[in-house]
Amino acid sequence: MIVRSQRLLVSTVIAGAITISSAASAADPPAAPVVAAPTTPATATPDAPAAAPVELQAPTSTKRTETLVPTPVYTPPTLNGARLQADPIADGAILGIAAGFAGLSTMIISTGELRPQQISPTFNVSQLLAIDRSAVTQTADPNARTLSNIGLYAALSYTLIDTVATGFREGSKQSALVDGIIYGEALALTTGVTNLAKMAVRRPRPYAYIEAAAHKNDPNYADSTSDSSLSFFSGHAATVGAVTGVATYLAFTRSPNSVRPWITLVGGVALTTFVAVERVRAADHFPTDVIAGALAGAGIGVLTAHLHREDTAKQRRVWIGFTPSAGQGGMGTLGGLF
Repeated sequence: MIVRSQRLLVSTVIAGAITISSAASAADPPAAPVVAAPTTPATATPDAPAAAPVELQAPTSTKRTETLVPTPVYTPPTLNGARLQADPIADGAILGIAAGFAGLSTMIISTGELRPQQISPTFNVSQLLAIDRSAVTQTADPNARTLSNIGLYAALSYTLIDTVATGFREGSKQSALVDGIIYGEALALTTGVTNLAKMAVRRPRPYAYIEAAAHKNDPNYADSTSDSSLSFFSGHAATVGAVTGVATYLAFTRSPNSVRPWITLVGGVALTTFVAVERVRAADHFPTDVIAGALAGAGIGVLTAHLHREDTAKQRRVWIGFTPSAGQGGMGTLGGLF
């Protein structure tokens, strides 16, 4: 009995202690947060100077310098100047068509089937252009035609000489071949265009006017020569002008820093002028015929040579490249010229 009473008392005391402890815990106010005491700036003393204020700088923004655009593995070299090139297919087609048309049209003219225009006996020479009137009132020089032919053959010979000389100057047979192709195309195109103009215009030559004036009282006179109505424009002047245009362009392209281009230009203009004057003195052409021929030939020559010019090296036909990125991996590129 006594023992149970003691056990009950102990249990009561322990339970009361737990209750008091729990009540005290619940009644205690929450702990206040710890606040750091503000730091006071150090005051300057006579012995120690005041600390310099610290300037805060905004963070600098970093730009992305990497790019996803691939860098070509192969960059074609740029040429120091210009060079001339020829394409076997394109130039072969142009040369074949031009030479074929020039040859066929020349043969058609030579057959005499083209009926010349008949000059009226009442035609007044004053109706001609002022620059052309002297061609029908002059006395034709019998040697002028021979001199004009000599000038023409000299120009044609120069094309062969210049082509061979290019091979020695450049040290390349390919350069000589390209020049030969350019000369050939220019001459074929000039001949074809000249024949086409002659057959389309059918302008009587000056000597046809002179003969018609001499037979103005003959009612049975008629001009039957096809060549007498092929005055416009001059084939001699056009051919020499074409050679001059090509030769001058090639000289300025291949030897730009020498006196050769200027000698070629002056010599070509002088030869073209000489041939043109002799054709007029031979009563074969009017001044407007030789002027038009020289301009047409020179234009064809310069244009033909210029179309063979290449200022930069061509890209490879097929190009496969890989550009690594800054991190891992990279970018592949496949290009081609087709």
